[in-house]
Amino acid sequence: MKIGIISDTHGAEQRWEKAYEKYFRQADLILHAGDVLYHGPRNRMMPDYNPAGLAEKINNCPVPVIIARGNCDSEVDATVLELPVQAPYAYVWADGRRIIVTHGHLAESDTAKDVMAQHLKADIFISGHIHTTVLQRRGNTVFLNPGSPSLSKRADGRSTIAMLEDGQLRVIDLDTDEIL
Repeated sequence: MKIGIISDTHGAEQRWEKAYEKYFRQADLILHAGDVLYHGPRNRMMPDYNPAGLAEKINNCPVPVIIARGNCDSEVDATVLELPVQAPYAYVWADGRRIIVTHGHLAESDTAKDVMAQHLKADIFISGHIHTTVLQRRGNTVFLNPGSPSLSKRADGRSTIAMLEDGQLRVIDLDTDEIL
């Protein structure tokens, strides 16, 4: 099974399109860890900010998309998406793994994430919110933050997504295709 993982698109239609064309087109499932459409007043303006266009791309996506609601995902934004923006947590059983998807703003600390992962017996715990990448194992759970394809807060500014394929998680620079 091939699963595309993305977070914090913040209305960047072209960045979604690039991730989809390069990596997600052949996926069986796409997991989005929230902050889908709204740009947010504290973020720098992006040249491809087009939440209506991004909503249309997601609505017409032939690959199933599961979205956990982020702190910037409002009810108004959800009205233009034809698929549900889940509760702050989505519990997914895929490829024989328990996967928790959350934005991360309600469980920001590693301790809070560890407790939730242990309680839900998560194999993989995916979060977003901080716009930087994380890939680490703690206990029986792999914790992943795919970063952001549009508003990176990494020191090197790389735009990132992640893929789960053949049991391996990879964080990928969307522009260079480098595995980080």
